[in-house]
Amino acid sequence: MPEPLQPNRVVPPQSDGPGKARPPAKRAPRKARPESRRHVPEVARGHEAGERTYKRFDLSQRIEHAVFLLSFTTLALTGLIQKFASAGVSEFVLRLLGGIETTRIIHRTAAILLMVVAIYHIIGLLYRLLVRRSRMSMLPVPEDFRHLWQDVLVYLGRRRRKAYYGRFSYAEKVEYLAVVWGTVIMAITGFMMWNPIATARALPGEIIPAAKVAHGWEAVLAVAAILIWHFYNVHLRHFNRSMFNGRLSRAEMEHEHPAELAELDSGVPAPEPSAQDLRRRLRVFIPSATLLTAALGFGLIRFVTLEQTAILTLPPAEVGPAFVPQTPTPAPTPSAAPALPTPSALTWNAGIGQLFADRCGACHGDGGMAGLTLIDYASALRGSDNGPVIVPGEPDTSPLVLRQAAGNHPGQLTPEELELVRQWIDGGAPEQ
Repeated sequence: MPEPLQPNRVVPPQSDGPGKARPPAKRAPRKARPESRRHVPEVARGHEAGERTYKRFDLSQRIEHAVFLLSFTTLALTGLIQKFASAGVSEFVLRLLGGIETTRIIHRTAAILLMVVAIYHIIGLLYRLLVRRSRMSMLPVPEDFRHLWQDVLVYLGRRRRKAYYGRFSYAEKVEYLAVVWGTVIMAITGFMMWNPIATARALPGEIIPAAKVAHGWEAVLAVAAILIWHFYNVHLRHFNRSMFNGRLSRAEMEHEHPAELAELDSGVPAPEPSAQDLRRRLRVFIPSATLLTAALGFGLIRFVTLEQTAILTLPPAEVGPAFVPQTPTPAPTPSAAPALPTPSALTWNAGIGQLFADRCGACHGDGGMAGLTLIDYASALRGSDNGPVIVPGEPDTSPLVLRQAAGNHPGQLTPEELELVRQWIDGGAPEQ
């Protein structure tokens, strides 16, 4: 149990001596109070003799929390194993749940349940605010920032006791608003992934993969917040049973909600609406809440049934033997080699020019590589950007012959073709 509050905030029973307790002094009779007290928990005797407990949550709130816990846990389990599907533990859980199709159905069912809980929470919240006129105690107020600073001083060793919390501390308010924000984000991005065609009609298509990223990492953030923040504060640091039995002991109230306990001990009743006011407000609230519930319910139905694009899965393709033709596909017939000119007619026009066009034209046509063009006589003798490549009468010093003789050229001439080119150059490289 964390450090208790200051002694003057808890009044011990008076005693006349060892082992004897003096009964409390008689008080003057008080005026009649309303049957119930708004914002103030009911006080009752606990199971142990003399133990006082204070009502924290009613039955409907505890049921709402249980259903929310069930839907959130199911969504976290079935969603994270889909996001990290390649992990070994994800594959194991997917097989345990019956495969990806069953997992997707479970995930969507839990999402529908979560949205039903959200609708119920909205209607209940409006009832407490508009009919019961309860205080909006879950909203942050300036005093919460002062409480935060006081707790920081405690953590730094500059203050002995933590802040004087009321019904909800700043940490509980932040956690509640985080749940609200997370639910809104998951609902919006979930709609986009559930109904991608409808989304793409109104928004750019890039919003759908963006929604998938936001949906997945918001889920990771929510699970991390629950495991690290909520579990520590509610189950590890001190096991809070109020969400299970609806009540807190006096010692728990002294430590967790001392300002609320002081309000209870002061004996000042909270204002309560009269029966006439309740009836008058309910006459307006009930039809309005019915219409709002119907509208939200219709929106939920449209959410689920608008399209089936992301739900229906194409049947798996049939598995059969691969097609094997009875006869092999004939290989393409290689093109015939160009006809070689006869040694007696070694001129450009009589065959050497055609030989260069067939072998070298792909790279050295008009505007050829390195400025070398071999499709006409004048360009061939002019040579490349680096100078002539054909030196008439001198085949052994002609760069064209030297490059072909080295081999591995993309337009490599056969030995017979290269010998004819050498003879043509040796004969003066005539044009005709």
